[in-house]
Amino acid sequence: MARVLCPFVVLAIVFSTSLATNHGPLQDFCVADLKSQVLINGFPCKNPSSVQANDFYFGGLHMMGNTSNPIGSKVTPVYVTQLPGLNTLGISLARVDFAPWGINPPHTHPRASEIMTILEGTLEVGFVTSNPENRHITKVLVKGDVFVFPVGLVHYQRNNGNTNAIAISALSSQSPGVMPIANVIFGSKPDIPKDILARSFQMSDKAICDVQQKF
Repeated sequence: MARVLCPFVVLAIVFSTSLATNHGPLQDFCVADLKSQVLINGFPCKNPSSVQANDFYFGGLHMMGNTSNPIGSKVTPVYVTQLPGLNTLGISLARVDFAPWGINPPHTHPRASEIMTILEGTLEVGFVTSNPENRHITKVLVKGDVFVFPVGLVHYQRNNGNTNAIAISALSSQSPGVMPIANVIFGSKPDIPKDILARSFQMSDKAICDVQQKF
């Protein structure tokens, strides 16, 4: 005859299992030890007794990024590698500066959604939904506007004005990652074989080679 577990025993098993798999904070903070040689998903914690106020501080986000580059934009990240106190908290920031008509090229954040607010200027923003629709959702934003880019989707921003633009983004990871599409496809090390790219983009091998040389 099969044994029937007492309801209290079942409750105890469920409770102990939930404790063993608790993904919530188990301490006040876990300041990243960026010098540790231990490899884990994230960074190991510093000894709490050695933590200082500067572990939770980042200065300089008021300073304009250098947009003198081919794309006309500069991202200033405030991720866990810049602000160790973000470790395990699941949040980060970035400032994005745009020269007139500068772009933040199509890219993805594999580990985070992004919410952006415009501080100065005007931006055209957009993202593309996944297959099979590949729907392009786009909007022009002005100072004070807010826009969300869902996690993992290809998105971009462009300054469509004749003055500088500034945006601040908050991301739902202390280490959101960034994958610029052009760099990933044409600048991988080692190269993706030219015949694969040529067939994928319906371009000649020579055209692919010309593009790869730019990355």
